[in-house]
Amino acid sequence: MKVPIELKKVIDNSYDITIDTLPKLRFDTKVAIVTNTKVAGLHLGYLLERIAAKELYVITVQDGEEYKNQETIDYILEALFNHRFNRSSLLVAFGGGVIGDMTGYAASIYQRGIDFVQIPTTLLSQVDASVGGKTGINNAYGKNLIGAFYQPRGVYIDAHFLSTLPKREFGAGVAEIIKMAVTFNREFFEFLENADLSNEENLKLAIKHSVQTKADVVSQDEKERGLRAALNYGHTFGHVIEQQTGYKKYLHGESVAIGMVMANALAVRLGLMSQEEAKRVETLLKRFDLPTSYDIEDVEAFYEAFYLDKKSGDSKIKFIVPKGIGDVEIRDDIAKEDVLAVLSEFKGR
Repeated sequence: MKVPIELKKVIDNSYDITIDTLPKLRFDTKVAIVTNTKVAGLHLGYLLERIAAKELYVITVQDGEEYKNQETIDYILEALFNHRFNRSSLLVAFGGGVIGDMTGYAASIYQRGIDFVQIPTTLLSQVDASVGGKTGINNAYGKNLIGAFYQPRGVYIDAHFLSTLPKREFGAGVAEIIKMAVTFNREFFEFLENADLSNEENLKLAIKHSVQTKADVVSQDEKERGLRAALNYGHTFGHVIEQQTGYKKYLHGESVAIGMVMANALAVRLGLMSQEEAKRVETLLKRFDLPTSYDIEDVEAFYEAFYLDKKSGDSKIKFIVPKGIGDVEIRDDIAKEDVLAVLSEFKGR
C-alpha cells in the first residue's frame, strides 16, 4: 500500500549581488547582525549608519575558524530565542567566510528557516564564500561537514571594508580569485598575471569577474551535483591541511593555495597540465605571498583523510584537476598510486 505525497514545485531562489557602496537597508521586521569582535570594532559603526529595522540587535561571536562549531551556533540560536525572533525575522551575516557560513546555517535551521543577507567584509568572502548558498560548521572529522545549501536573500559587496584588511587576509582572497581563473577563464588568469590589485579599479574588476564566474556556475548547479564541484579546485587537498593543522596555522585561502599547487602536481603527472603552466600558477600565488608548500608527515594518513571530505563518494575520492589554465576536470578514477606519488613530493618539504 502506498500513499503518494505530491510535492513537485519550482522554488525561485534568485537574488542580486550588489557590488558598490553599501546602500541604505531598511527591514520591517526584527533583524540581528551576526558579526565577530574584530569586524565589530572596525566596521560596525559604518553598517549601523546604513541599516534600519523594526528591531535591531547585534550578536557578536569570537573571531577565528576554531569557533566555527556547534557551540557558536547554539550561542546564536539562544540569542534569537531570547529576542523572540520568528519566521519573518532576518539575519545579517557581517564578516568573513566563517561568519557567513555560520549565520547562513543558523538561518537555515532556526524555526526551519528564516531569511538572511550577506555583507562580506573580507576579499575571500566577497569573491567566493558569500555567493552560492553554502553554509555550515566544522567538527572533529573535518571542515564544513555539517551544513546546508541555503541561499541568502541578497549579497552586498562594498570595497570599503577591504581598506582595513591585513595583507595575509588579502592574499587569502586572491587565492580564491586565482582559483576561478585557472578553472574557468584563461584570459582572466592572464589579466591577473599583469594586474596591480592594489589599484582599486583593477581590484573591483577582479571581484566582478570572480563573482560572475561563481554566479554562472551556481545558477547551473546549485547543489553541487556536477559542474559546481569544479570550484573546489585546491580544496580537496586544502581541507586536509586545515584539519591537520587545527585550523590555526593557515587561513582558508592559504590552505587552498597549497592545495592548488598539489592539484597542479597531480594534473602534471596525469598529463593534463604542463610543468610550465603549473609554474605560472605557483608564481602568481607567490606574488601575493601565499604559501605553496606543506610538509606531509604521513602520506598514507593524508590520503585516508580525503575520505572524510563531503565531496568524496563511499569508496571514491573526487579530485578537481586543471586541464591547463582555463579548464578543469572532475575525476573520481585517479589511481591511488598516482596520488601517493604526488603526496610524497611534499613529504619533508
